[in-house]
Amino acid sequence: MNHVLYYSMTGNTKKMAAAIAAELGVEARDVRKATGLPQDGLLFIGSGCYGDKPGEDLAKFLANNDLAGRKVALFGTSGAGAGKEVESMAATLKSKGAVVVGSYHSKGKAFVIVNLGHPNKDELDGARRFAREMVTQNG
Repeated sequence: MNHVLYYSMTGNTKKMAAAIAAELGVEARDVRKATGLPQDGLLFIGSGCYGDKPGEDLAKFLANNDLAGRKVALFGTSGAGAGKEVESMAATLKSKGAVVVGSYHSKGKAFVIVNLGHPNKDELDGARRFAREMVTQNG
């Protein structure tokens, strides 16, 4: 079984996690409520961008779990849509021995009015495509 774990402060990444989870037929879980790391399947891990890094709760979750040898697909949202949070998560995961098999990122609304309406339908459709591709390539 595949798993979707995320951290979202404003709800942008939660929307993306929900789209990915629906595509996979699983439930997205907030890392603040997760009890341990699932031991099977491909992990989809996502976060918003906070100072070019993932949220602190997600960073702690990654630091406190053994990810050696695990296949992980990353996703994120940010005001700029540049994916710096995804790059940071990838570096952390690789240093812990995880195998990052792919990533997806998009804009998210920031500061209430910047990028209002993001992630939009096209970006959420892209997240669903990303989920299908990752499972097909790594399932």
